[in-house]
Amino acid sequence: MRSILLLISFAGILAAQWDPALPKNVPRLPNGKPNLAAPTPRAKDRKPDLSGVWWVPIRSDENDQDAPPPKYAVNLAADLAPEAVAMRPATAALFQKRAEGLGKDFPSSRCTPPGVPLNYTIPTPFKIVQTPEVTVVLHEEANLARQIFTDGRKLPRDPIPTWMGYSIGHWEGDVLVVESSGFNDKTWLDAAGHPHGEKLRVTERYRRLNVGNMEIEITIADPEHYERPWTVKVAAELLPEVEMLESVCLEGEKDLAHLVGQ
Repeated sequence: MRSILLLISFAGILAAQWDPALPKNVPRLPNGKPNLAAPTPRAKDRKPDLSGVWWVPIRSDENDQDAPPPKYAVNLAADLAPEAVAMRPATAALFQKRAEGLGKDFPSSRCTPPGVPLNYTIPTPFKIVQTPEVTVVLHEEANLARQIFTDGRKLPRDPIPTWMGYSIGHWEGDVLVVESSGFNDKTWLDAAGHPHGEKLRVTERYRRLNVGNMEIEITIADPEHYERPWTVKVAAELLPEVEMLESVCLEGEKDLAHLVGQ
């Protein structure tokens, strides 16, 4: 899909204008390089500190330039059995239509917000800023900021649907559990075109495995489109000496006129 390939065409992370500076929660090796295998850093409240600039890498092996990207960078359900993602008949028909159209109507190719969980399959950096009462996720893609409230509030009972939804979180041991709802139906779950509606509820479980690696488990629940919830895991890597760049999607945009498909 031409428009999907636009997402995974990034050859790497561009250097930021800032001089490289290692965050305080990243220790160094004797040679001065960041120790990405060190134990998970802790915040002042002893919770795992998720702070940092992360990305979902576009290659399976950074030393092999020709290695394919992780399959979930395109299809979030790539490693699941078909029966695990049990789509309703109308949903399956829409999914097939998007595939036959080569993803030409992919919303993010028109500079709209990616939504959740598509935001974690786009190979651009995101920065987590963690405080006791709110965790903020800054996405370089579309210059988005997402708030995850951890101050004990509940999700809105009658929310105005939004692109990124409303999110609250709580800790279960060393795992940050995030529940989100209140989405509009204008985004895709992934670049392959899995649909969702306004009844979508997403549960994410963030587990920092060590300094350099984090696992994000994502559960999709949308009774309008799927017969049962389904769960996938995404692997994120720390970018220890990188800061995000300003990103203006429509600046110099020349791709849309060349997209093929129906």
